[in-house]
This record gives sequence, C-alpha cells and structure tokens, in this order.
Amino acid sequence: MENASSRRDFLAGVLGAVALGSLPAGAQTSAGAKTKPNKIDVHHHYLPPQHVQKILAQRQGGAPPKWTPELSLEQLEMNGVATAMMSIVQPGIWTGNAEDSRSLCRYCNDYGAQLVKDHPGRFGLFGPLPLPDTEGSLREIEYLFDTLKADGVGLLTQYDGKYPGDPAFAPVFEELNRRQAIVYFHPTNPDCCAALVKGVTVGTIEFATDTSRAIASLMFSGTTTKFPNIRFIFSHGGGTVPFLLSRFEQLAKDRKDPFLPGGALPELRRFYYEIAQANHPGALAALLKMAPISQVLFGSDYPFRQVSDAVEGVAKYDFTKAQRQAIERDNAVRLLPRLKT
Repeated sequence: MENASSRRDFLAGVLGAVALGSLPAGAQTSAGAKTKPNKIDVHHHYLPPQHVQKILAQRQGGAPPKWTPELSLEQLEMNGVATAMMSIVQPGIWTGNAEDSRSLCRYCNDYGAQLVKDHPGRFGLFGPLPLPDTEGSLREIEYLFDTLKADGVGLLTQYDGKYPGDPAFAPVFEELNRRQAIVYFHPTNPDCCAALVKGVTVGTIEFATDTSRAIASLMFSGTTTKFPNIRFIFSHGGGTVPFLLSRFEQLAKDRKDPFLPGGALPELRRFYYEIAQANHPGALAALLKMAPISQVLFGSDYPFRQVSDAVEGVAKYDFTKAQRQAIERDNAVRLLPRLKT
C-alpha cells in the first residue's frame, strides 16, 4: 500500500506541475512524453582546457568546477534549455603579459566557436577580450564578429583595478557601439576586498557588489550614454543595484549629472539583467521594481550552480505564463534573433 500511495503522489505531482507550467520543458513525464526545449540560458560558462591549466587551476577560491561540453549538453536536455550562451570563468584570461593574454584569448574564442559549430543551435558565444590590453581587444573584436560571428562579448567587472567606465577602455566601447554589440558583464575578484570577513568567500558578498561598481562606473562616467547602441547584460539580477537604487538616484540628483538628466532609473531600465543566483523571491521582487519584465533574462551560472536552480526559481515565483515565457525565451530572442529558429 505504501508503494501504491507513493506512485499516486508522484503522478499527482507530475500532473500538478504540468498544470502549473512548472515542469521543465525538456523533462519527461511518466508516460515518456517530452516537450521541445525552449529556454535560453545567457549565463552558462565554458572552461577550455588551456584556460583551466593556465589560469583557473591557480585562481583564488579553490579548484575550478568540473565541466565538459557533454555535461553542459546534459544540463540543457534535463532542464528544457534550447541554447546556452557561453562565457568564460572569472578571473578571465589576463596573464599579466599582453602577447600571452592575446594568445589565450584567441584560443578560448576559437574553442567556443567550435562548440557552437559542432552543436548547432545548442550553444552561443559571448567571447572574452584581452583587456586591459586595449589594442589587442580591438583586434579581437574584429576577429570575434567578422570571422567567428560571435553573438557578443563577455567582459568582467574590472581589469587590474580599472572599472569599465575608465577612459582607457573608451576605444573598446566605441567600437562595440559601432557594431551595436551585446556586452555581457560578469563579476570577478575585486582588488580591494578579498577575505575581509574570515570564513566568507569573496563570491558570497563581493561578486554582487562588484557588479554594482561596474554599473555605477559605466553610468556615472557617461559611458552608457555616449555609446547607446550597446546592449548591456548584467549578471545575477544586477548585483546589489536594485537595493541601492535610491542612492544612485540621489547621487545623480546631487551631482546634477549631465549624463543622467532624468536620474539613474531611466538608464537602469534600459539594461538587461539575468537571474542566475538571483532567482529567489526577494531578489526577483527587487529587480522587478527597478526593471520591466522585458529586460529580464534567464541564466543559470552553470557549472557553479545547477540549471535546475534557476528553472525552479522562475517556476515558483508568481509570474504569469506570458511573463515566464518572456524571461525564459522571448526577451533573449529579441536580443538575438538567430535563436528564433
């Protein structure tokens, strides 16, 4: 009787999940039926072997997570994800030497582009640049877009202590603006603030804070205003910016900021925000008070988090079916029309 009861409970749970639209799109029901994967994951990492050997094996925060293309594809299939937009893992590809960094960057971009080619429709590429090497980055932008046909670039929140609004990076953003590029930002270890609290890892607090620093740098330097054709995507629900909104607004007002004549909020509402590790009710509620649904994207942070974490977070929140569809797919397709088919 206990086994029969368990089977009834399982079937009831599956039917309830289907009725609520919370069953992952690629999941199988007990009858073996399977729906077509449709989600687009814009925060999905890839770890090329040479990047692991040269950078990640020595990075702060312990050994890099286990990753292979096959593990990524398994996660996509299990969670109803059609396409994952790949970006490299912090702290990026800068080795301290421009030529070495250019070489490693080119290898990572070629590796990512080959995955896109080998698995049509399953992967996209936000390729790295060898910043803070501006000249090398301009060359790599040309190669990424003209040769590899990448979907966008993946940048970090700072390079050698310089945040993206620094004048040194203006030529890079000027070229990205000319190309109307997608620029995806991911946090990295800030120079200022490692190991401030004993036993608390830098990623626990500082990653979200460093995203906020990068957004502030871009906005209050005028970079986002000067280069309006760039489509910016920020990780982890915009870091702590939704909480700091009134402070951003007050600073723009106090400075009578010429780049933000209407305050900070109109500019913040133009950006895109993905919800990896920000898919719990508090983070989603704060983000949605700042940004419209049209600017919210699905992201998982795999392999640091399981894709199912993000799927379940969106499913449990009080979204309408149309809102969930917008976050999980439609908003990304608007940004990247090639993903429509």
